[in-house]
Amino acid sequence: MTRTAMIRPAWTPATIALMIIGFMIFWPLGLAMLAYILWGDRLDEFKSEVNRATDRMGCAFGRNGHGRHRHHHHARTGNVAFDDWREAELTRLEEERRRLDEARKEFDEYLRELRRAKDQEEFDAFMNARRRRNSNGDSNGDEPMGPRTVPEV
Repeated sequence: MTRTAMIRPAWTPATIALMIIGFMIFWPLGLAMLAYILWGDRLDEFKSEVNRATDRMGCAFGRNGHGRHRHHHHARTGNVAFDDWREAELTRLEEERRRLDEARKEFDEYLRELRRAKDQEEFDAFMNARRRRNSNGDSNGDEPMGPRTVPEV
């Protein structure tokens, strides 16, 4: 059986008539028909890509809504050796992901400590400059640390 349709994404009399009627009734309908005529042949590719993307998202979030706690309850193939190998590989990959997540956490903590040390160094430099200013005879030290302007005489 061949797949022929009266309304297919091509310049046929039926699609042209529907596009004109769509523009006359409500212009977005005509525009939608024009888009279908021009790009409708790509619709199957688009649907399959959307399906693949949602499948990937489903795998990333876990099928049962438990986030990263993945449970590998895949359908068995009937080949015990292959199923055992696959479960072992999935377990190994899950352990590798856990190690990578721990390394990322350690690196983030390291960066946080570096930032804290840099902030402490800058604060200490500010306090030392403030103490030097105060020891040189400035008033109470409540002035901001910005550039000073000397009044012209």
